[in-house]
Amino acid sequence: MLHLVSGMDLEFEWEEVDAFERQPDGSLFSWCERFRCYRHLIYGIINKSQSSVTLRFDGKEFQWEVGEFLLQKLESERIVKEVFPLHDEIKRKELLQTWALHWWDFTNQPIDEIYSYFGTKIAIYFAFLGMYTRWLLFPAAFGLILHMFDFGSLQLLVLPIFFISIILWAIMFSQFWKRKNNALLARWKIRYPFRADLGYRQGMEWSSSQSLEIAKKWGTDKAKEKEMFQRIEWFGRLMRFRNDAIIIFSIICLQLPFELAYAHIYEVIGSDIMKFGLTTIYLFAIQFLTQIGGKISVKLIKYENNENTEKKADSLVYKVFGLYFMQSYIGVFYHALLHRNFSTLRKVLIQRLLVSQVLENLLENTLPYLKYSYKKYRVRSKKKSEKGSSTGKIQFASRVEKEYLKPSYSASIGMELEDGLFDDFLEVALQFGMIMMFACAFPLAFAFATLNNITEIRADALKLLAMLRRPTPRFSTTIGAWLNIFQFLVVMSICTNCALLVWLYDEEGKWKIEPGLAAILVMEHVLLLIKFGFSRFVPEEPAWVKADRVKDATTAENMCSKQLLRSISGERATFGELKKSQ
Repeated sequence: MLHLVSGMDLEFEWEEVDAFERQPDGSLFSWCERFRCYRHLIYGIINKSQSSVTLRFDGKEFQWEVGEFLLQKLESERIVKEVFPLHDEIKRKELLQTWALHWWDFTNQPIDEIYSYFGTKIAIYFAFLGMYTRWLLFPAAFGLILHMFDFGSLQLLVLPIFFISIILWAIMFSQFWKRKNNALLARWKIRYPFRADLGYRQGMEWSSSQSLEIAKKWGTDKAKEKEMFQRIEWFGRLMRFRNDAIIIFSIICLQLPFELAYAHIYEVIGSDIMKFGLTTIYLFAIQFLTQIGGKISVKLIKYENNENTEKKADSLVYKVFGLYFMQSYIGVFYHALLHRNFSTLRKVLIQRLLVSQVLENLLENTLPYLKYSYKKYRVRSKKKSEKGSSTGKIQFASRVEKEYLKPSYSASIGMELEDGLFDDFLEVALQFGMIMMFACAFPLAFAFATLNNITEIRADALKLLAMLRRPTPRFSTTIGAWLNIFQFLVVMSICTNCALLVWLYDEEGKWKIEPGLAAILVMEHVLLLIKFGFSRFVPEEPAWVKADRVKDATTAENMCSKQLLRSISGERATFGELKKSQ
């Protein structure tokens, strides 16, 4: 086991325990590191004897072969059904009181406690969601003011001001989140920008196994080794390009007509109730289509030469978000681009935000409870039939059995690569795109998003602590591909909102380059320049984090130098003594 000492990972030794850095809660190892140890101990039990061993359980006998792992044998014989971490009841109840059921300070969360209990990846998600919700308070208040007061002829001036403020807000939020992310990593004693996916998958990743095979095959022939690596690299890129092209082509050929048909029918229908019903049916239908697209994406990713599990997960994120991007926004683009009807556009946005968020919350929180209740009912019915009793309450044998019946924290799409955070991040990203890309058409959407996110923080916390099993810890230092998606949505929102402002100025559709329209076009280019230039003024890493990292790197370098000198001097001393003895 490697552990952090002054900015570098060294093999842990109990005699030198005081030299190793501790976690924010005072513990020596993080939850992710402890889980790795438990998993190594449990899965590492192997039959090292000279012959097979006969094992007995529940009146049955089976052979434990030489070199066979015990837990794998128990799983194959269905003696052990599944290995998963249990909730710590004391800590779970504490987090329920201080986090899930604590509504007074709606954006404040015990992030360090969440990190200690759930691991890095979940803690970073809640830190991001909390900061995003807190920052939403400004555009939500601005949007409420625009909705409550009639500015009359000044409306065409107020909307550009609102749009510019929102874009600057999004740019600053993206950059300041990076700073907060780095500050959290420094606080949690995580010094590296990337590590392997610890404790989540066993076995070697593609890059390491392929490297060993190539090294064994070509030996010291560096030219052939380099050529082989280049061939594998470009073949992997071509495979990813092919898979992305397949997804895009399927979206255009299969999904786009469906989306346009929905948008056209929505324009034709006159009743608002029927429109609301059509939107609900549409949102249910696209869930089914996306499930099919997600399964196809997972199969395609298997043929990509991704470096590790996280790269595979990022590839899945981009593909599935492309599907959802078309489903969530193409109908809205249809109303905005072709019909240019702002009243209809606002109705569509309201229905999408309300229906999608209510639907997501119902599915997210109701389905796990229904699955858990159904499993409990089946188990109790089975125990009643075995005991022959029709009355009396059947109790579970242990807490492990009760926890086993709870659903796992898994993704709805690509659970082989992702956990439940995939759905949570997808929901936030789609909401961000909806409120940002059509901000000028419906400024009140930011208030809806704020209220939803305040509820979402507590609902997600309650789901993790009460409704689901304790998730297997996954290591991640950032929100990964989702940050690129958020930045892409900011660029898209600059273009779409400028188009909306153009249509407001050009009601007759003559497309004359008047001073107002020219100003909007100039504003678009200026905002794009600000978007790509803001990072030069606000560094991603706070000064104290950078200073701490440099200090640790210097200390680590000095330690390595001293250890090297000691080893060299020790070898010379040993050689000198041997020479004298001769």
